[in-house]
Amino acid sequence: MDVCAVSGIDGALLFRPSPYFDERGLFCRTFDAEVMRANGLDPGAFVQDSVSRSSYAVVRGLHIRRGAGEAKLVRCSYGAIFDVVVDLRPASPTYRNWRSFDLRGDEQVSLYVPAGCAHGFQALTDPADVSYRIDRTHNPDEDVSIAYDDPELAIDWPLPVSMVSQRDRLAPTLEATMRIWP
Repeated sequence: MDVCAVSGIDGALLFRPSPYFDERGLFCRTFDAEVMRANGLDPGAFVQDSVSRSSYAVVRGLHIRRGAGEAKLVRCSYGAIFDVVVDLRPASPTYRNWRSFDLRGDEQVSLYVPAGCAHGFQALTDPADVSYRIDRTHNPDEDVSIAYDDPELAIDWPLPVSMVSQRDRLAPTLEATMRIWP
């Protein structure tokens, strides 16, 4: 498994496995505790796995958690997504930077999103399944959304947005969120 740092988001990592393809399909190791340790992450810190399924052009996010935040490994397990990470850690050298990634089920790349970074994605296929490995038990009282279409961020979503949740549709701008953050 190849691991590389993400330029522009301090502490973010991409884990690129080597999928094996044959006439049956695909086999791939998507998590390896030793690889995590070798890259400064505690594999035992992850306490919850979740999955979402989204339809074509749906946007989920931008989401972040109050308090200690949450670190996560994000992987598109089926289909393809346009994935976005925004660094909202005031002490970070990459504060307020954002980066995007095309994550695909046929590649099984995992993105490590450090705590304090907002995350969102747009489904590029119908469906797109996204797997999350999270380092804290979910507490909905800590959930924060930031407007996915905030002009300050100017994220160039690749498709016209087909749907967002009510929570995401009503999300405040980054500037409004930062006035009450964390």
